[in-house]
Amino acid sequence: MGEKKKLVRITTVPISLKVLLKGQHKFFSDYYEVIGVSSEGKELIEVGQNENIRVVSLSMTRSISPLLDLISLFKLYNLLKREHPFIVHSHTPKAGILGMVAARMAGVPIRLHTVAGMPLMEASGVKRKILEVVESFTYKFATKVYPNSLGLNEFILNQKFTKPEKLKVLGNGSSNGIDVSHFDPRNFSAEQNQHLKAVLGINEHDFVFIFVGRLVADKGINELLQAFDKLTKNSGDVKLVLVGSLESELDPLNSDSLNIISSNSFVKSVGFQNDVRPYFAISNCLVFPSYREGFPNVVMQAGAMGLPSIVSNINGCNEIIVEGENGTIIAPKDYEAIYESMVKFLKDPLYKEKLQQKARFMIESRYGQQVIWNALLAEYKSFESNISK
Repeated sequence: MGEKKKLVRITTVPISLKVLLKGQHKFFSDYYEVIGVSSEGKELIEVGQNENIRVVSLSMTRSISPLLDLISLFKLYNLLKREHPFIVHSHTPKAGILGMVAARMAGVPIRLHTVAGMPLMEASGVKRKILEVVESFTYKFATKVYPNSLGLNEFILNQKFTKPEKLKVLGNGSSNGIDVSHFDPRNFSAEQNQHLKAVLGINEHDFVFIFVGRLVADKGINELLQAFDKLTKNSGDVKLVLVGSLESELDPLNSDSLNIISSNSFVKSVGFQNDVRPYFAISNCLVFPSYREGFPNVVMQAGAMGLPSIVSNINGCNEIIVEGENGTIIAPKDYEAIYESMVKFLKDPLYKEKLQQKARFMIESRYGQQVIWNALLAEYKSFESNISK
């Protein structure tokens, strides 16, 4: 066997390389020399150690910063000219535009970009126009683009960002699938669950709703808290666990929401957690009323942990959840719809049981990690075959 071809994976910030693509780097190391590129940070060092790959720090900003972006572009170009990779594969919007343009400039033969959610969906005015141009240029310089959901694929085509033949959804969607052996309720004993409930002040007969993600407006947190606050005025045996950090700079919650978090004793906000599984293990239902997603890992994780979900009718969510089978789908930005769905879960135990029974199986069979990794490996290998002909 000859020398391995180089595969460069790029994300804007290292947490994406570490969390969103966890395990992939190590898997692909059997077939390629994998190099991870992202902005500096302890997570980048951890990726190198945990996945046993070489990592390179290269500063990139998440916001639009023309001068800084130009500097990042030329640093990335120089890196790719030095490394001569066979494939450059980018994730996240800024890494996408910089990675695809730099790879084209450096003569990289295969340039791939995965689309996992688009900030422009919630943008307007001049900002939206700029983001649309960025998307179009990213796809123009890419060899192939992988939307991670059928809904995103359709959106890209409707916006005419690129031609249909340049797009492909791998498997049933998702960027990395789900490790169903890791996300498994059997990993947690009744004693462990009881202890965490006691720590959080959750009673034995409480019905526990959970949200996992950034506590920001475009995740639907304002509507969720409004709905839950109304719910607690009519029901005492209920709790809401919020797992995630507040981001008050980029997309802050309104003052009513902040007040509910601090004053409603039925809301348990536990901040960011490295391991979210214990919180899923003590919960009964995920509520995920986001405005926009690519293919949300949280919904797959909850399902693998045996939880049905209440999700908004948006890309990804409405593919992972099948109405009336493993959850329910509601209109986005509608606090009454969230409220009514939560009431139904509380008042109809048979309905909850029915959805819960299918929750894990529907994730396991459609989104197991190995399914996604093998589909992507087949893509990589097909490019090798085509070039060698």
